[in-house]
Amino acid sequence: MWSTAVAPAVASLRSLPLPLLVPLAVSALAFVVTVLRRLLRRQRPVYLLNYSCHLPDAERQVNLEVCEYLGLRCRRYSDDTADFLRLIYRKSGLGQETYAPPFIFSGKFEKTLAFAVQEAEEGLFAAVGQLLAKSDVKPAEIGVLVVACSMYSPAPSLASMLVRRFKMRADVKSYSVAGTGCSAGTVGVDTAARSLRARRAKGGSYALVVVTENTSLNWYFGENKHMLVTNCIFRVGSAAALLTDVPARRADAKYELVRTLRTHHGADDAAYNAAVQMEDEEGNVGVALTKDLVRVAGAGLRQHIATLGPRVLPVTEMLRYAWRVSRAYAAGSPKQAAAEVPDFQKAFDHMCIHSGGKAVIDAVARLMGFGPDVVEPARATLHRFGNTSSSLVFYELAYFEAKRRVRKGDRLWMLAFGTGFKACSNVWRALRDAAPDADNPWNGCPPLPGAAAAAVKDAQTGAGLVGLVNS
Repeated sequence: MWSTAVAPAVASLRSLPLPLLVPLAVSALAFVVTVLRRLLRRQRPVYLLNYSCHLPDAERQVNLEVCEYLGLRCRRYSDDTADFLRLIYRKSGLGQETYAPPFIFSGKFEKTLAFAVQEAEEGLFAAVGQLLAKSDVKPAEIGVLVVACSMYSPAPSLASMLVRRFKMRADVKSYSVAGTGCSAGTVGVDTAARSLRARRAKGGSYALVVVTENTSLNWYFGENKHMLVTNCIFRVGSAAALLTDVPARRADAKYELVRTLRTHHGADDAAYNAAVQMEDEEGNVGVALTKDLVRVAGAGLRQHIATLGPRVLPVTEMLRYAWRVSRAYAAGSPKQAAAEVPDFQKAFDHMCIHSGGKAVIDAVARLMGFGPDVVEPARATLHRFGNTSSSLVFYELAYFEAKRRVRKGDRLWMLAFGTGFKACSNVWRALRDAAPDADNPWNGCPPLPGAAAAAVKDAQTGAGLVGLVNS
C-alpha cells in the first residue's frame, strides 16, 4: 500500500525539469540536515522546581534613623561624611524596611568574623530549609551544590557549611563561587544546569543553588566617598533554588531553563575597575564603586544583548531592527544607528532586571527603551530589600509571582551584572500559572505609606509600585 501511494509522487518528481529538480532536492536535503542537527544538539531539559528567598526578622529592619544612629555612635565618620551618607541614602531608592547585618544591632560597631558567620548561617540555613521542605526533596537526593557569595569566602567553605548542616551525601558535587558580584545568582544557575547535563545521572538528579552576600566584614568605616556608597545600598538577602533534570518532576516544576548566556568584559581596564575591593589611604577595606560603573554597565549590556538578541528575538523583530539601523545610516546619522536596540519586549513577557541601584536601573531602562511598567519590579525590589547582590533576581521573580502575573508559557528574562565586569542572562519558560508560595517574601507587604510613596514617585519609580503586592 505504501509503494502504491508513493509511486505517483516519484513519477511527478521525475517529470520535473532538471533545473527545477536540483534546487528542490537540495532544499529537501538541507531541511532534513537542519532537523537532524537540532534533534542531536537538543540539550537535556533542566527545570526550576522551586526557590525560596530569605526574609529576615523584623527586628533586623534598618531605616535612615538607624543608619544615622550607627554613624553617631561608632564615631568613625566626620560631619561631612555623615552628610554625604545621608544624601546618598535619600537618593538611593531604598525604603525604610530593608534589612541590615547582625553587627549593626550589636552595639559594638565592630565587623568581626563571628558576625559574618552568623549572617551567613541565618540566611543560608533559612532559605535552604524552607526550599527543601516545600519541594519534597531530601538533602541526600541532591547531586550538585552551588553556593555563591562574592565578598565572603571562609574555610571551610559555605558549601561545606551547608553539607554539614543538612547532612548531604558524600559524593555531592559542590562548587563555591566567589568574586562574581551581583551576577552570582544567574552564574550559579548556569553552573548548576551545566553540571546536571554533564553528569547525565540515570533518572536525573537535583542541583541546589544557594546565593547570598555578606556585608558584615565589608562595612566601610573610612572617608572615601566611592567606598561609602556600598554602606547605603547593600543589604541582607539570600535565596536558594532547586534545579532538576528528572523528567518525572516536570509536572511539579515552575519553570524550564531555555537558555543561559555569560559575557565577560574584564579585558577592558575601565570595566575591570568599575567596582573593586580595595584599601583606602588609611588602610580601611571596602568596595569602591567608581563613576564609570553606569557607563560600563551600559557598554557591557550592549555587547551582551548583541549576542543574546539573535538567539531569543523573533525574526520579525530582527528585521525591524535591521531596517531601523539601515534607515539611520541612510539618513547620515551613525550615532542614531548605534543607539538603536531591538525591542526585547517582543521576546519576553517578564523581566527581572538587575536592581543593584537606581542609576543602573535608569541606565538599563534608557538604553533598552523600557517604560516604567517594565522596570517596576526592579525598583520595587530595590525599595523593599535594597541591593541584596546575587539574590536580587529571585526577589524580583517572587514579586511577579506575588502579583500573579506569570502565566503558563510566558518567557522570563533574568539579567544581572557583576564585578569584573560581567553580564549574565537566564531565560525561563513558565510551565504553569504562578501563585505566591507561603514563604514568598512579598506576602503581606502593605501599600507604601505616604512619605515613602512620595519618595518613590520622586525617584521616578512608576505608579505601579505604590500599591506593591496588595494593589
